Amino acid sequence: MDDASIVQLFFERSEQALEAVSKKYGRFCHSIAHNILNNTEDTEECVNDAYLSLWNSIPPKKPDVIAPFLGRITRNLALNLYKKNHAAKRGGGDFPLVLDELSEVIEGSETADGELLKRELLDVVNTFLSSLTPEKRKIFVCRFWYVDSIKDIADRMNMTENSVSVTLNRLKKQLRTLLLEGGLLS
Repeated sequence: MDDASIVQLFFERSEQALEAVSKKYGRFCHSIAHNILNNTEDTEECVNDAYLSLWNSIPPKKPDVIAPFLGRITRNLALNLYKKNHAAKRGGGDFPLVLDELSEVIEGSETADGELLKRELLDVVNTFLSSLTPEKRKIFVCRFWYVDSIKDIADRMNMTENSVSVTLNRLKKQLRTLLLEGGLLS
């Protein structure tokens, strides 16, 4: 079933909409949530909450493509659940490692004015991503948006894990350089 038909089912408030979303995007949502939470029960809870949030969002929203809309909902819910579960501790999965990797790039940025900094960082990251080859962009997004493991990225991209690691390190250095040049890092 195409996304327009699924969205129409949501507008009709048909429960078939949730069945169609689950069938078409269930594995996608589970992958996002599990990469962050690294726990089957939390993943299930998160995905179910994402479906509920989608149900409550459509209508009034009418996304043309459901995957990024639902992916963002799932990711945000998983991040919130992760923060809640790990408020006083760190552990499990690649998520803490990914946070550490990105903090190396943007450390020191907390000194700037909050909302303005977020917008400027977003602009720089979007410019950076648009300048990359499709392969490098996919590697970066898989690691830092979907929190895929280096092994999973290597398998998906038909690369060695070492090659993926080297590519990610180079991309982080390039991003850090852009942030420094833009005055967003000290």
